[in-house]
Parts: sequence; C-alpha cells; structure tokens
Amino acid sequence: MTTNLHGFYLEDLSEGQSASLSRIISEADVIKFAEVSGDTNPVHLDEDYAKTTMFGGRIAHGMLTAGLISAVLGTKLPGPGAIYLSQSLKFRAPVKLGDEATAQVVVTAIDQEKRRVTLATSVSVADKVVLEGEAVVMVDRKAG
Repeated sequence: MTTNLHGFYLEDLSEGQSASLSRIISEADVIKFAEVSGDTNPVHLDEDYAKTTMFGGRIAHGMLTAGLISAVLGTKLPGPGAIYLSQSLKFRAPVKLGDEATAQVVVTAIDQEKRRVTLATSVSVADKVVLEGEAVVMVDRKAG
C-alpha cells in the first residue's frame, strides 16, 4: 500500500486553509466502533431500546463522529506527520445510521515558534452542524 508519507509542512500552511471529508455512517461502522471502544450503550446498538429515547432510534457514537475530524487531520490537513495535541468537542445533534457526515477543519492560527497549528473543527449532516470544536496539532518544519 503506497501512502503519502508526509502532509503539509508548517511553512505550507496559512490561516483560512481548509479540508473536509464525507462518510455515510453505516450500521457496520457503529458495530465495529462498539467492539473496538467497548461502548455498548443500547442507544447505539438496540433499535427497540433506542426508539424509547429522545432520539427515537439508534444513533452513532459521538466519538465515532469525532473520529472523522481525526481522519481529516491525519490524512488531509495538515496530514501525515502532524501530531494531535488537543481537541475540544461540543455535540450539537445526533448522527443517525445512514446519515452522511462531513467533517471540516479550517486553520485559524499558526504559532511558528512552537510549531503549533490551531484549527476550527466541525461535523455536519445535511448542512446542520452536529459537532464543533477546536484542535491543536504540532507540524514539522521543512528540513534545511
């Protein structure tokens, strides 16, 4: 498998730069996430139970949704080589199975001295923000 071994370097980044990715959240995604994380809350796995909740049906794990942000940071912007330092999250609405979730990151600040990049992060479903926050990552400088 050939992959891009390095994403953007610090010198390549600018405020306002953005990237996104979309994924339809499947039942298989939710089941696999429950298996990996150990979060077997029935609101994610049991339709009969989930129908009795305020959501009216099964929903994806919040951290599965947040994982889409990690995917953008690790593969697109800044991409491979970036080190995740922190992430704040505010969950605004649930993501249901079958929803197409779009994660977006936008560079909001660059600290050249500390090699830190701050990004506004969000996930939307049908143009409604369901998750928002802020990430800080460390990014390499170009050699030389």
